[in-house]
Amino acid sequence: METQHQQPTIKSRFRRICVYCGSSPGKNPSYQLAAIQLGKQLVERNIDLVYGGGSIGLMGLISQVVYDGGRHVLGVIPETLNAREITGESVGEVRAVSGMHQRKAEMARQADAFIALPGGYGTLEELLEIITWAQLGIHDKPVGLLNVDGYYNSLLAFMDKAVDEGFVTPAARHIIVSAHTAQELMCKLEEYVPEHCGVAPKLSWEMEQQLVNTAKSDISR
Repeated sequence: METQHQQPTIKSRFRRICVYCGSSPGKNPSYQLAAIQLGKQLVERNIDLVYGGGSIGLMGLISQVVYDGGRHVLGVIPETLNAREITGESVGEVRAVSGMHQRKAEMARQADAFIALPGGYGTLEELLEIITWAQLGIHDKPVGLLNVDGYYNSLLAFMDKAVDEGFVTPAARHIIVSAHTAQELMCKLEEYVPEHCGVAPKLSWEMEQQLVNTAKSDISR
């Protein structure tokens, strides 16, 4: 008997992947195509999606593809952003949190790996923070950058410059894994070995929560 959804053909090491991306579709149709292709890769590999909870832009595209493919979709969004970022009928599970710090911590806790599609300030902020957490040893999960049509060439050049100028170690530069296509990026993430990056030993998740809470306390003062 034929099932509603195509059965996955590739066994993955990941159960859930967090995807950071824009709430805008972008001007280049390649960005939208990349979001769709990444969604199909997750479905094919039997991977669930964790993302920022929006139903517009690239967020809406990838969440719909993964949901239609029969995988679980978890959107984590601060209550104050609901009206601004979610329009229409959202898909999957939407988990409301009190603020941006809780959002990022919950997305990180739920995911086994992270991928950034093209996006703006918010996407960049989330990407850089999760890279920093890896450098500090807060997590040892793979971090991928889907560099569609060279969108992130300038960012990667900045990272190389930071290494040349002594602000980032060569080992820490390898925390970020980049590729031009969704399939190539997924293959690289599957092969990622954190020990090869020479970052700090992994801290407990409880320690990470203490760091987040301390940062929140400092900001509120």
